[in-house]
Formats: sequence, structure tokens, C-alpha cells
Amino acid sequence: MGDVDALDLIVLGRQLTKIGEEAMRGSKAESLPTGPTLVLRDVLAHPDSSITEVTARTGLPQSYASESVARLRELGVVETVSDPSDGRRTLVRVSGRHLRNVARMGAVSVDVALAVAVGETDPGAIGTLLVSLDALAERLRPAEPGPFRQQMQMEEQCTAES
Repeated sequence: MGDVDALDLIVLGRQLTKIGEEAMRGSKAESLPTGPTLVLRDVLAHPDSSITEVTARTGLPQSYASESVARLRELGVVETVSDPSDGRRTLVRVSGRHLRNVARMGAVSVDVALAVAVGETDPGAIGTLLVSLDALAERLRPAEPGPFRQQMQMEEQCTAES
């Protein structure tokens, strides 16, 4: 077997992430700046957080966190609501629309993006790579879903109940 070290694994993870993102969004998709990305990651992990809580966890200045939330809200990625226990506070969560968009976009095939990334044109070779990746993904899949999958499941339940 090959000699894969920790750095190889990290680089592979980042390359696979880029391939997945390209398959989901396309190569011309615009990515968010770092601040809104940090805010989105935090809100994803901690739904219904106040701006103050997001600021404390991200380390961003409150004004920048607020601007980032406003930008994400304009894009339809997050939604804000008044805190039912304290109407002066604003709570932030990932929008149901965004969760549905990501679920839809995440279901696209990666065959072409993988073929381009590895420079392979033989469908059989791509098929072999996909089988290997699928087997690895299955073995590494966490027992409990992460925050994004949990919120997607909650969104699916709410949609089914409506």
C-alpha cells in the first residue's frame, strides 16, 4: 500500500472539498468573503443565536458580524427573528430555503467534476474512483449527523408536516 501521511490526508480533503463545491456551484460561482462565511458556519452550528453570541464565538467585531448577517439575509441564506423571550434581541438561523437549495445542489453527480480534476476520460476509471470514494465515505460517515444535516432533517420534517 502507499505511504499516506497526515499532510497528504489534509490536502486530499481540501481537494475533495473543492471538487464537491465545483460540482454543486459550478466553476464560476462567487464565494462569500471570510466574515460572512465565519458567521454562516457559526449560525449553522448554533441556530437561533443572537448577534452578540455570534460575535463572541467568531471574534468578529459586532458591527461586522451584524453586516455579515444582513448580507446573508439579503442573499436568502439566513433569516432573523425577534427573540420571543426578549423582543430587543435578534436571533439568526439558516433559512429553510437555503437548506433546501443546498440539499438540491448537493445531490448533483460529481462524475464530471472528478474526471476533470484527475484528468481522466475513461468512464470505467472514473467509475472505479467513485466506487472507492463511496466506500470510504460510507466508512467515515459519522454515527450522528452534523449540524447541517440535523437542520436539513428538521426542515424536511416541518415541510412534511405542512
